[in-house]
Amino acid sequence: MRIETKAGEASDVRSAMHEFLSVFEQFKDANDQRLAALEQKRGDDVVLGEQIERLNRSLDEQQAKVDALALKSARPQLGRDASDRRDERPDERKAAFQRYMRAGDGAAAALLEEKAANVGTDAEGGYLAPEQTERIITAAVKDISPIRQIASVREIGANIYRKPVSNGDAAVGWVGETGARAETTAPTITAIDFPTMELYAMPAASQTLLDDAVVDVEQWLADEVQTEFAVQESAAFVNGDGVNQPKGFLDYTIAEESVRAAGEVGYVATGAAGAFPASDPSDVLLDLIYTPKQAYRANGRFVLNRSVLGQLRKFKDADGNYLWQPPGEAAAPARLLGYPVSEAEDMPDVAADAHAIAFGDFRRFYLVVDRVGVRVLRDPYSAKPFVLFYTTKRVGGGVQDFDAVKLLKFSAS
Repeated sequence: MRIETKAGEASDVRSAMHEFLSVFEQFKDANDQRLAALEQKRGDDVVLGEQIERLNRSLDEQQAKVDALALKSARPQLGRDASDRRDERPDERKAAFQRYMRAGDGAAAALLEEKAANVGTDAEGGYLAPEQTERIITAAVKDISPIRQIASVREIGANIYRKPVSNGDAAVGWVGETGARAETTAPTITAIDFPTMELYAMPAASQTLLDDAVVDVEQWLADEVQTEFAVQESAAFVNGDGVNQPKGFLDYTIAEESVRAAGEVGYVATGAAGAFPASDPSDVLLDLIYTPKQAYRANGRFVLNRSVLGQLRKFKDADGNYLWQPPGEAAAPARLLGYPVSEAEDMPDVAADAHAIAFGDFRRFYLVVDRVGVRVLRDPYSAKPFVLFYTTKRVGGGVQDFDAVKLLKFSAS
């Protein structure tokens, strides 16, 4: 049964991928007709333009479908044979957590409080969920949080992560095999603090659902909170102001790359306010790619929102090849000028002075900090007849290497 399910999922992925590539071919044909009409100075065909936009939206929808199916097929099967279950040893804390979730069992709550005493969790703040539940929630959030997928992630046991950083001013030099070694200057070490902030969701369940033994309450909780957690943290990783939320990379001081100071994010300008240049618009993308040092380009990627991506899909090089290319297989990223593309809907649209495209090594650029532990507080009183589950986790984030990513600013300078 498990093999048949996987085979069926693989067939669905192939079918969705085929449809995705078919839509892209239709998009290219329509856009080629539009460009040919413009070259012959016949003007922009409104009907053809609307058709291209519809195909553009369809490409977004098809890619989302392919990604979802590929993700589903890649997940390990949770089912196990009866013989496997007989050999399992019961997890006392997991069982206690389920009793607490389903019925607010006082004895289970006492056990959870005892087990969580070393991390300062108490009945008023909720109880720490078992590691298995935390892993389910964390994996689910990662699946739909674009910045978390490409950034560095570090788990900590405190509320603040302090990262030491060298300013790179240590002296070095060449010396002969037997030559005297002059004393070198010691590097200056500073520290960047990444505080964690509380992120919460409060799903509601009926008591009937909780009483149903067939329902996996841990998976239900993960399904309910994953979208809220992912949406909120994704927005903060891009635009957060650092007050009760992570500091987003667009909230730092942003300066033109040639005059950028330490601790500032650099940008290059398109040369046109709120637009790509009228002539050779794709050249600014090459400027952006070659602004970071080579060490950061090796793992570089573009980050932008769907609206901006829709414009870039229409760009072609001097040989008539489209700069944006669909993924060669399911679960692989689309590519722009040979580099992978990540969609982050919280990135700004093309507008005057907007930093709408980012490029570079995001794993070295942005750090996500997770404090270990997901807390759950059961509230059967505030929304009768429903039971609320106040679920919290602590998340922080910020830029750790300001050289690793550059932004494209839609401005004259």
